[in-house]
Amino acid sequence: MNSFKDKVVWITGASAGIGEALTMAFAQEGAKLVLTARREEELERVKKLTGLPESHVLVLPMDVTDLDKAKPAAEKVIAHFQRIDIMVHNAGVSQRSYIRDTELEVYKKLMEVNFFSTVALTKAVLPYMMEQKSGHFIVISSVAGKIGTIMRSGYNAAKHALQGFYDSLRAEGYEHNIKVTTICPGYIRTNISLNALNESGSKFGKMDANQQKGIPAEECAGRILEAVKKDKKEIYIGGFKEVAAIYMKRFFPDFLFDQVRKNIPE
Repeated sequence: MNSFKDKVVWITGASAGIGEALTMAFAQEGAKLVLTARREEELERVKKLTGLPESHVLVLPMDVTDLDKAKPAAEKVIAHFQRIDIMVHNAGVSQRSYIRDTELEVYKKLMEVNFFSTVALTKAVLPYMMEQKSGHFIVISSVAGKIGTIMRSGYNAAKHALQGFYDSLRAEGYEHNIKVTTICPGYIRTNISLNALNESGSKFGKMDANQQKGIPAEECAGRILEAVKKDKKEIYIGGFKEVAAIYMKRFFPDFLFDQVRKNIPE
């Protein structure tokens, strides 16, 4: 895909962080946008910032964990734009709690937000992409989708699940010209740790030091768009430490496991 001009791009989690940065990046390229998150007022704020014509941005507020809303939401997008070219699965929530302390309901919530919501929306969008014989899924996974770390057990599990599901979709969608680019960010400067769930499901409410020193969300978004233009299957975005860890797991797994064990979060 050489250009995003007039492509219909649906972005979940569009009201902040990487989702907002992606919205701006696609807007600058002349895409038509569908913006989804729970907070309608924040989506309207982001919509204004794009500077796009009213007809080029559809604000579609939704709690993605309400899985029954996925199909009707896709129908609204089709009614408005007649097609969906790119589906960006960005909505997600992280975790900051030890396994021994974490309530089972918290694990269910993490899987609902980070995994099942993307599956539901993918199944809602996929028939339209198959009919138009083209489409591209951008899946915001994480380095946590490759490496299990302390106090992230449910988040790690959900992101690992994303990796497997969308690897399968990439293979199944090939004959229909449906593509998948999986993004594995490391530390990106967003509020993800502030909004992470603790052992009882409440907000963690603290900014991780590593997150605060992470790369800007705008830089992350730019690299994502470049990866999609080049039809990359999977990319890693972050600092040297977290990206190197992915390769360490492949070639020096014992060493990595020892490092993870010693890396007690603040």
